[in-house]
Amino acid sequence: MTAVHPIKRLRRSVPGRRTTNSTSIVAASVAIGALAAIALLNQHLARKAERENPPSGRFLEVNGVRLHYVERGAGDPVVLLHGNGSMIQDFDSSGLIDLVAKDYRVIVFDRPGFGHSDRPRNVVWTPDAQAELIKLALAQLGVSNATVLGHSWGASVAVAMALKYPSLVRGLILASGYYYPTLRPDVVALAAPSLPLVGDILSHTLSPLLSRAIWPLMMAKIFGPRSVPKKFEAFPKEMALRPSQIRASAAESALMIPDAFILRNQYADLKMPVVIIAGEQDKLIDIHTQSARLHSDVTQSKFHRLAANGHMIQQTATDQVMSAIREVAGQSTELAAAE
Repeated sequence: MTAVHPIKRLRRSVPGRRTTNSTSIVAASVAIGALAAIALLNQHLARKAERENPPSGRFLEVNGVRLHYVERGAGDPVVLLHGNGSMIQDFDSSGLIDLVAKDYRVIVFDRPGFGHSDRPRNVVWTPDAQAELIKLALAQLGVSNATVLGHSWGASVAVAMALKYPSLVRGLILASGYYYPTLRPDVVALAAPSLPLVGDILSHTLSPLLSRAIWPLMMAKIFGPRSVPKKFEAFPKEMALRPSQIRASAAESALMIPDAFILRNQYADLKMPVVIIAGEQDKLIDIHTQSARLHSDVTQSKFHRLAANGHMIQQTATDQVMSAIREVAGQSTELAAAE
């Protein structure tokens, strides 16, 4: 019995467990404090970006969603839908809006969650849901039919509009789109900030910092083999790096493959004029398994491959994209006159 008491006293005197717990608590407190400081910094930068890049257009209230849009020119309506992570300023800085406005009434939307448009979290913003939103917005603007161009993820929205509202979409230009499901580990990784709770923490803390660090690599990938054009400097990078927009972009990355799976067997139902256009050296989307396959599924479509161009053809081949718009608009006008 006498030997037990010294052992008990020895155990009580060993500081290992208590020290370990204290160290863990301190480390956790430091980590939480650091994340909170980063979140405050990102919030400050987001507000600064919004002050320095005020809305350039007007707003519509559509089913409780505040939707920002720019409208220029006169004539037959042409609607432009930007890609994932982008906004109106992509088309504006490219010069495409000004080109279209010379002959047509061009309407360009910040899709939900991008630029200055809201993205309510009670809706899963699939291409189909966005198609309905854009259709209602166009109705408010007095547009009953239009030529629609979609770039990248915007092409999925354009296709959804054409399938759901064929009388609204008189012609389609599908630029650098993703139409068929494939194995894309990069997309899975990009979707992380859309996860519940964890995604909120990431999008408000680490994701904006990481995105700033890899921005040059991202630009090299989406513009390659071309260099980033000087005019793209007008694109507000800091708007794209706001936590809210990073989360919206992540959500669209998460939807990319499932939505392609849903739509993959419906493309033959497209009966309006369709022009498919893509850069032959697109490093983001394989045009052979995407645009070329779509061309074979949509019998009346035309497919323009742009040599020495990558994903951002609206920036690097603006005149060719404008030619595709004229091609589709002209075909749809001829069809309407013949009816």
